[in-house]
Amino acid sequence: MEGARDLSPHLKWSGAPAGTKSFAITAYDPDAPTGSGLWHWAVINIPASVTELPSGAGDGQGSGLPQGALQLPNDLRLKQFIGAAPPAGHGPHRYYFVIHALDVEQIGVDPDATPALLGFTMLGHTLGRAVLVATGETK
Repeated sequence: MEGARDLSPHLKWSGAPAGTKSFAITAYDPDAPTGSGLWHWAVINIPASVTELPSGAGDGQGSGLPQGALQLPNDLRLKQFIGAAPPAGHGPHRYYFVIHALDVEQIGVDPDATPALLGFTMLGHTLGRAVLVATGETK
């Protein structure tokens, strides 16, 4: 993680299942003191030919995202990546970055949909997932 800076990490993946037509990326902190965790980022409609996003791709303009990809609003209702900033003394937080391989070119959620709704919509379209868990803590 990049600390409290809103700089999405460099992500690279390979080995997508046969039939993959697009990817979605989600970033989630289940340890946020909200009662329901915190969605930091959701990107949809990443073409199957794309297997890497540069650091900073999740800025407010999505300048590092491939054509056609969209960022959904995170839990702060911003269409961008928000960095790790656990409350001081709250202990370590886990940040789940998940690449979802999907069987559709476009997942078909509204551009203002929540990441939770995206997760529900992906249920019947997910061919595979890759999960990276990072941790962060503010002393």
